Amino acid sequence: MGNSAVDFFTKEQKEAIKQAVQQAEKETSGEIRVHVENTCDGDVLDRAATVFDKLGMAQTEQRNGVLFYVALKSHKFAILGDLGINAKVPGNFWESTKEKIIEHFKKGLFAEGLIEGITLAGKELKQWFPYQTDDVNELPDDISFGS
Repeated sequence: MGNSAVDFFTKEQKEAIKQAVQQAEKETSGEIRVHVENTCDGDVLDRAATVFDKLGMAQTEQRNGVLFYVALKSHKFAILGDLGINAKVPGNFWESTKEKIIEHFKKGLFAEGLIEGITLAGKELKQWFPYQTDDVNELPDDISFGS
């Protein structure tokens, strides 16, 4: 694990996170992204919303994108769902998912925490936005990195 966000995860961890995204998206038309950067000045949800827009996540056809946002050095984390998914999931879903992920983070298990959260989000997305035979992967599955 390096000092910059892009070097934080090992190659194997990056691949495992990407595979979790791909596996989750095999069963849903929803789109999941992970964004990692070092610092977040200000409110974490505001920053996550900025990243959400920058990554084009609000452009999905059914507005069913989910962003897992991590600011490593600032120790901030957020999950942000788009309008379509937020209208469907139970009110406490994102908060309960976030709590499960943070339990892993507290143990230093960042990749494992993200993988569990991605898996949970995928199951929830599947319930409301099942995979369609004409589904197109609208967003990249790789982790995106900031400074």
